[in-house]
Amino acid sequence: MKKILIANRGEIALRVMRSAKEMGIKTVAVFSEADRHSPHVRYADEAVCIGPASSKESYLRGDKIVEVAKTLGVDGIHPGYGFLSENAAFAKLVEENGISFIGPTPEAIEIMGDKLSAKEAAKKFNIPMVPGSEGAIAMNEIEMAKELCEKIGYPVLIKASAGGGGKGMRVVEKPEELEEQMQRATNEALNAFGDGSVFIERYVGSPKHIEVQVLADNYGNTVYLFERECSVQRRHQKVVEEAPSSCLTPERRKAIGEAAVMVAKSCAYIGAGTVEFLVDEALDFYFLEMNTRLQVEHPVSEMITGIDLVKEQIKVARGEKLSFTQEDLQIHGHALELRVYAEDPMNNFLPDIGRLVDYRKPEGPGVRVDDGFEAGMDIPIYYDPMIAKLIAYGKDRTEAIERMLRAIDEYKITGVKNTLQFGAFVITHPDFVSGKFDTHFVAKHFKPEYLKKENEAEMEIAALLAAHVFESKGKVQKTAVGQATNSGGNTAASESSTKSNWVRNRTLN
Repeated sequence: MKKILIANRGEIALRVMRSAKEMGIKTVAVFSEADRHSPHVRYADEAVCIGPASSKESYLRGDKIVEVAKTLGVDGIHPGYGFLSENAAFAKLVEENGISFIGPTPEAIEIMGDKLSAKEAAKKFNIPMVPGSEGAIAMNEIEMAKELCEKIGYPVLIKASAGGGGKGMRVVEKPEELEEQMQRATNEALNAFGDGSVFIERYVGSPKHIEVQVLADNYGNTVYLFERECSVQRRHQKVVEEAPSSCLTPERRKAIGEAAVMVAKSCAYIGAGTVEFLVDEALDFYFLEMNTRLQVEHPVSEMITGIDLVKEQIKVARGEKLSFTQEDLQIHGHALELRVYAEDPMNNFLPDIGRLVDYRKPEGPGVRVDDGFEAGMDIPIYYDPMIAKLIAYGKDRTEAIERMLRAIDEYKITGVKNTLQFGAFVITHPDFVSGKFDTHFVAKHFKPEYLKKENEAEMEIAALLAAHVFESKGKVQKTAVGQATNSGGNTAASESSTKSNWVRNRTLN
């Protein structure tokens, strides 16, 4: 495999290209007109525009992508995550054109792409399941749905069979709400996925969302690279992730890891994938679904295992055996990831599209930033508003949290509202620090006024410092915060640092 095409954009395209470069593999970028000046386009050895800004006319055009790959003599296509990464038809098209798909087989994608068929496959291996419907339930089967809900007990959860990201999902607390919520879930699933199929399962009240990274080759070898804790979510989408989970015992870790391996084997999985579970207060776990691709949060698994997952994907795709066994894998340290979104946490996390006026990344020990932006670039309205993934690693969870706080403080973004300070709120909250949190963390603990108070305090102190008068050699000089060039500059910098700590402590207390 001498040349691969990355059928994606932004940070994940760059992430894949960097591993490919270390392996001596040439890379091809595809890009929309909106991404013409993006870093991933410049970084690649070759780059081809495949259409207008709309993803439907560019990144979702599998036919165009395969055409480019054939024209440029590409050996493999890496789909990244999102877009076509879990599209069985695209994977099949790639293979039919004599190109390696750097991912699982079309058959595995198809089985695990539908939650019902995924559960059916996993059930054969006795993987624990949340009690619920055996198959899809239609609106004209509402009486059967009512009987099922009485049997498994309220509250129940209605979920879209073909979906993800919280679309087509409704919690039903009592019988009289069932019909209306089922209709809403069906309509939303139909609009989002073109498939209105829904199923019902018992609602786990205080769940943790824990997923397991698996890796499999073509020779029957499958391993798990431990788990990731992904319970801090907004709108059923992850915001803060960590590895390993702080709540699992070694026995539970082994059990959930081995269950994930069996799920992968149930569909003859190849490559890197993620098996997701709900974990209740008793640490009993239930299979949710399998994501047949590289996850956004894969860096935290890389940090604690020392395994480059992208390189392993490429090696498996070119027919190599895994070079390590389960016994070779160990957890080293702890890692956190904050998804830095161009969103306004004070306005229900709505996207805040605009230009990155100032953009300076944190550095130093244990800090990693995966991004695809530079200062002066616009956040496009056409795609997911994630700016970057901020990853912090430490010898233990405490050090990882401390480094993440330092990195958040160093990260400078102006021009768009973002989730940096929200991240600081999360990782210093007593429930997060203690590990006693679940998927309701944001709804339970976060209120927009927390960040509003902090922002007001920041502006108040900045104004006071900016107006401060320093004496230097008998002259009076007004200086901006942190820009003093005389002996008073050290005082300004010190006060600026104190300001940052004071604001954080005031907010948290």
